[in-house]
Amino acid sequence: MWPTAALYLSLVLVASISMSQQSLSAGDSQQKNFQSLSHPSWSLGLQLYRALRSEGSHINTLISPVLLANSLSALSHTAKGATARQLQELIKSDKDKKSSSSPLKSMGIANGSSYILHGSSAIFSKQIPTLEIGLLDKLQAQFELDHVPLGAGNKQGDMEKLCSWAKSVMGGVNEMPLHEEPDVKEGALILTSALHFKGLWDHGFDKENKDLLSFLGTKYTKVHMMHTAGVYGHYEDIENMVQVLELGLWGGKASMVLLLPFHVENLARLERVLTLEQLEKWLGKLSSMSMALSLPRVNVSSTLSLQKQLAALGVVDAWDQKEADFSGLGKGKLHLGDVLHWASLELASDSGNKDGIDEDQHVEKPKLFYADHSFIMLVKDNSTGALLMLGALDLAEGAALHDEL
Repeated sequence: MWPTAALYLSLVLVASISMSQQSLSAGDSQQKNFQSLSHPSWSLGLQLYRALRSEGSHINTLISPVLLANSLSALSHTAKGATARQLQELIKSDKDKKSSSSPLKSMGIANGSSYILHGSSAIFSKQIPTLEIGLLDKLQAQFELDHVPLGAGNKQGDMEKLCSWAKSVMGGVNEMPLHEEPDVKEGALILTSALHFKGLWDHGFDKENKDLLSFLGTKYTKVHMMHTAGVYGHYEDIENMVQVLELGLWGGKASMVLLLPFHVENLARLERVLTLEQLEKWLGKLSSMSMALSLPRVNVSSTLSLQKQLAALGVVDAWDQKEADFSGLGKGKLHLGDVLHWASLELASDSGNKDGIDEDQHVEKPKLFYADHSFIMLVKDNSTGALLMLGALDLAEGAALHDEL
């Protein structure tokens, strides 16, 4: 028999949890910061997410908008003419603006406290004899964009080198192979970015609980669920039938936001209303509330070629050997062969709050947030306002659930 939400609610009512006045104040401050989604990573992230999801072929879509915005901005510095304008219009960037790297600095400061992340961006070049080394050095200093030459190897060798790079910069995560072969002809530039993210919760989940429960996604599976209770930012949109929940990460430097439909369904309906304006409304209406939470303990990952989506969003000339103008980087018929993106997000019970438990405080009459079906997740840097991660959990890997009726 499947466990019911009511049964779990009766269990969490006896749990003890802490929530100091200082934490509540920090949460209110984060809420105010969340109301302005002006950083270019939000617009870029939502456009790419919608383009990917509209195809219907991407399961557990996950991207790092801030890393993509940063690497595309760096690429625009190598371009001229219409090629540069198309890139700059997409990311709402000015070629002389130098603030693009600030989220990376903020992420570096928060890494190890609010979250653990491993990632990088690079530009791979295929048999380009003359490159502007000074510009490459500038891109590395300003955007942390590395350069990796591919040399004269065959396509299989190039693919292996690209995947090996991604695995290395992501801290050795499981192999994430490319599903589409990039264009690696002579003169091609391959823009890559990869990020593995693990949030450290402000208030941790029960590490001892080994519940194996149902997750009702595109396939019904059995997964380990993790539970906690506390005071969180929450809003219930009756009209759009969605719960919005904000979970603080340790130290207040970042937050995770979950969008959970009221009922078991695919995410198409919710994604149709997922705009910047709607997100600002939801986040502006969050209020502190006693909550009992259950989330699946899963890893979400995605490997993407973004050529088709970027072309549909206006980056047209960069792929054409005749029209592309990357003369700022080197001589010859340089063109963009592909934009490859690896992303991985770990939902785990680990918490940065190691010593903050106060067993004398209890959460009374909590509202239930039971994420046993598909939902959308966002991670936002609270210092710069950048969107670190955006993704959907459609399928939680686990044993298939069989209906015994």
